[in-house]
Amino acid sequence: MAVWKAMQNSARNRMDKVLLYAMIGLVILGALCIMSAVNSLSFSNAIVRTHLVALPLGLLAFAFGWSFNYQIYDEQWKYLYGFILVLLIGVLVFGSYQRGSRSWFVLPFFSMQPSEICRVCTLLVVAAFLDRRRREVDSVSTLFLTGVLLAPIFGLIMLQPDFSSVVVTLPALFVLLYCAGAHIFYLSLACVFGAVAGFFTIAWTYLYLHPELAEHGLGFAFYQLAHNGWYMAGFTLLVALLGYGTWWFFKQMRILLPPVYFVLTTLVVLAGLFGGIFVENQMKPHQRKRVETFLAPTSDPQGAGYNVLQAQIAMGSGGVLGKGLFSGTQSRLGFVPEKHTDFILAVVGEELGLWGMCLVLGLYLLILWRIVIIGYMASDRYGFLVCCGIFGMFLTYMLVNFGMLLGIVPVAGIPLPFISYGGSNLVASLWALGVVQSVYARRIRA
Repeated sequence: MAVWKAMQNSARNRMDKVLLYAMIGLVILGALCIMSAVNSLSFSNAIVRTHLVALPLGLLAFAFGWSFNYQIYDEQWKYLYGFILVLLIGVLVFGSYQRGSRSWFVLPFFSMQPSEICRVCTLLVVAAFLDRRRREVDSVSTLFLTGVLLAPIFGLIMLQPDFSSVVVTLPALFVLLYCAGAHIFYLSLACVFGAVAGFFTIAWTYLYLHPELAEHGLGFAFYQLAHNGWYMAGFTLLVALLGYGTWWFFKQMRILLPPVYFVLTTLVVLAGLFGGIFVENQMKPHQRKRVETFLAPTSDPQGAGYNVLQAQIAMGSGGVLGKGLFSGTQSRLGFVPEKHTDFILAVVGEELGLWGMCLVLGLYLLILWRIVIIGYMASDRYGFLVCCGIFGMFLTYMLVNFGMLLGIVPVAGIPLPFISYGGSNLVASLWALGVVQSVYARRIRA
């Protein structure tokens, strides 16, 4: 009896109960919402069966992540990196082609999306790499080498293509780099690149919605940037002159900054332009529709804007208390598309109301808070960095999903872990929280 009590006390001391209970609450709530969302579908049994298979696998992954010493990933990060590449190459060779991408391994009883597991592995690998370069982490060479490390991973993911995986992973890596101590100027340049590329992509999509603006004036010149080499050359010269002029102005004002700052900023702005041009020329019709929906959801209520509008109607119809589980009319009658995946929050809002949405948000914030606390309690820098990366991943999941429903973020096809249907995502997310619990179990004790 004494031995059993000692084991129980040891288990309690080695696991963060608040994080555990918040995770269990989301998993139970997610299972109920998925069953309710698919109850009216003809293939509901297959979805429920897959989820019930993924759930115990996910719990096993959580138990593995918790019991396995996270420091092993730090020691064996090169083998973990090779594992990522093997998985991503394997899915391109042996994967099943579904919905325009080759992203899945189809196994006898279930399917697996390797990019979900690779996302968590990537954070573990980058954390190990940055841990080894703690003295040079604020140098441009560290940022460059991190990019070299990530280039094959993102390249293989884009070959599938699986753009949503990149969307989730990049912000998490940015948080990881910031917490590791990367120079704020270089991180700002990464933000500038993304902002410039995103601005041009959105601006060109806006011109597609309003073609009359592209016929004359600034709109015409803007449109030609993506289609005329002379305009691109002229814009390149203009940005170079602006970079030089800014440096000269600062010099005259006796604000002495290294010239390399201005050179790098100019190059990043130009890289953002060409990145935007690349996205513009490679963007598929359904991807452009998503951006169009973000810019003007009411312009095509029966087409591109249908998903978001119907999801918002369903969420609004739930009111404060909701209509009750398995009682939602908008979702059960098929008005809400992808109701068990991309727009599961619409089902939560309709059936559980405002309090249900607040419950989901509150549990997510509780998980994020505990990850931060555990990170500060870590016994080594690697454990701290792992928690930072996983925090960034779950934060991105939460912001993108709530933002999609509110119409302030383009629809990206990104699941909400524990709530949305998706076996691979559920297993990977539970494993990630298991790794966080492993950091807690080996924390610095008072």
